[in-house]
Parts: sequence; C-alpha cells; structure tokens
Amino acid sequence: MADIKDFHCTYDNLSGIPEEVVRQGTFSFPEAYLHTDMMAELAWALKTHEKTAFCELPFCHTVEAEAMGGNVNYGDSKAGPRGKDYICTDVEELLALPEIDFSKGRIHEVLTACRKLREQGEHVVLQVSGPLTVLNVLIDPRQVYKAMRKTPDLMKQIFWKVGEELVRFMETAKEYDVELFSYADSSGGVNILGPKMAEQVVNDFTYRFLKKVETVIDEHMMIHLCPKTVFALLGTQKAEFSNVKLSRAMRYDEACVEMIGKVKFAGQMCIKNVNYRLEDGMFKSVVLK
Repeated sequence: MADIKDFHCTYDNLSGIPEEVVRQGTFSFPEAYLHTDMMAELAWALKTHEKTAFCELPFCHTVEAEAMGGNVNYGDSKAGPRGKDYICTDVEELLALPEIDFSKGRIHEVLTACRKLREQGEHVVLQVSGPLTVLNVLIDPRQVYKAMRKTPDLMKQIFWKVGEELVRFMETAKEYDVELFSYADSSGGVNILGPKMAEQVVNDFTYRFLKKVETVIDEHMMIHLCPKTVFALLGTQKAEFSNVKLSRAMRYDEACVEMIGKVKFAGQMCIKNVNYRLEDGMFKSVVLK
C-alpha cells in the first residue's frame, strides 16, 4: 500500500467575507457571488485586504456542480455559497448529468470576471474543484464512498465524467486569459478517505487527469495543487519535488506569480497561506512521473 501523508490544512473551513471588506465596499449579497462586475470588485477588495499578489475566483467550491445541474444556497457575506438539496439519489444518475455550458450561468460570470481583472492588470487564480468536492453538491457523499468500495469501475467512470468537464473548464478559462489555476479536492483527502481509497483515487483518476491537464498548460500558465493532492501523488510515487531558484527570498504567493510559465505544477504549501515565506529562495515544482 502507498504511504500517503496528510497535509493538515487550516483553511478548509474558512468561509464568509471579512466585515472590514463588506463595510468598505458597495457589495450586496448574494449578488456579489453571482454577477461579473461585483464579483471582480469583491475579488480585488479581498486581494487588497489580504495584501496578496493575486485575486481569487470564485468564492466557493460549488460553481462546477451548479453548472452540471446542482442546487446551491447562495448564502450571504457570513456564509458563502454551499450545496442545498441533492439532485441525485443513486450514483448511476450522475452519468446522465449534462455537459457544462460555459456561455451562461454563474460559471460564465466567473470566467468573465477573470478576464475583466486580467484586463485591469491583475493576476488571477481560478479555483477548480476536484471530482469528490463536485459530487458532494450533487449526491449524498455516503453513496459515493459506498460505490467506491463496491463498484469501483462505475465510480471510475463517474470520476472521469466530472474530470472531462473540469478539463473543458480549464481549456475555456485559458481563452479568458486565466494564467494561474488552483486545483483542490479537499473531500478526497486521506484524512477522509483513508489510505486505501486515497490511493484508489490517485490510480483511477488524479494522476491521469493531471497528465491530461498538463497538455492544456502553455508557457504563460501554472497549476497550483492543494498539498493534500500533492502528498497523495508523492505517496503513490506518481510525482516528485524539484527545486527551482527564485530571484530572492519572498512570500509564497509572490513566488507562485514569479513561477507562472516557469513550472507546470506547484503545491508545497496551501495557496491561501499568504504569510508563508520561502526564506531560502527555493520553490518546489511538482513533477509528474
């Protein structure tokens, strides 16, 4: 069995918009989660508040699932968008869900907001959710874990049903001038799945999905992986770290911006850890084998 270590993340449960940002802006909620102009304004306000090197969109992990037909409670400034009622009761139903139409809905608003911020000279991180996180909005996760144990071949098909949509999402985002992606599937961490299932997800999906995504990346882009995903890849010997020298010691968010186009994958630290510093001036690239 693989030796997959867990990454203790303190950012999984963070939600809501800081009160200082809400007070200073002209935002209304949930409209700020739904419409391009206010979405872009809020992303910039959060970047300024946190003093980070980039803006981040969207503000939740429900956009892809909603675009596949999922129900979402849009929330407010204190609690952002989250899944509402499941639309599937049996895992087989997931295979019949529609392809994403990127020309409409909230996912289109997100892409347009990314383009608007890029036109304003901002670096933008587009957050992409992995299949287990997407499925959590569409069906009771207990059904997914049960199917992973009892019908792994069916679950492999379902993972790839979602995975193909995620590849299309990233290909489309490229057309909107997105240069930096953040890929995370916190619902698929070894702390939730256990070592055996975590290894199963890497072998059945994650590794080949990222190899496919690797062909999407050009010389102006980079994909940042959640460290939970990185540790799963390292533990199954599907990837390794490679040191890349930075121009100087700097914060991790600044380093990610500097490494755009220089490395394909990164993920030694959570991208939300804005105070983490690379004092030795070395950045760890994640190299798929």
